[in-house]
Amino acid sequence: MVFELPNSLIIIFNIIAWLAIHLGVSLLALQIPDHYFSRKNAWFNSFKWEKDGQFWEDSLHIRQWKDALPDSSSIFKKAFNKKKVARSDKATLEKFVIETQRAEWTHWVSMLPAPLFFIWNPVWAGWLMILYALIANLPFIIIQRYNRPRLLKLIRMSGLR
Repeated sequence: MVFELPNSLIIIFNIIAWLAIHLGVSLLALQIPDHYFSRKNAWFNSFKWEKDGQFWEDSLHIRQWKDALPDSSSIFKKAFNKKKVARSDKATLEKFVIETQRAEWTHWVSMLPAPLFFIWNPVWAGWLMILYALIANLPFIIIQRYNRPRLLKLIRMSGLR
């Protein structure tokens, strides 16, 4: 811990810092052009062990809880609202795939500042902030990694490609 602060200030600062990180990274992600989130980026491809998302269903039963988590469209009007997708044409499905990549990127980047919390937190609280970053972001990353291959399969099967 570099700075010594009273516990009440540490708690308030942690809450404000995480809120700023989540909102700031989300706003930044919304400014990134769609073409950046190309499916050709290997980072967004399913790993073999993910079995095109089936791993997440088999191990975490993702279908039972994924829709209970909020999405960014409830906070940001510019965000893609997957609940209002009425069409299944190629352009809409392609946009949905891009938005899964944007969301995954957002949650990975949101975790990067977590080690900075060691600057003003005691070590145990710094680790608690690391744990928070994982708990707050990994479920959303997993949802994107589950949905994306299913969307791509839908595009392929429907002959839209």
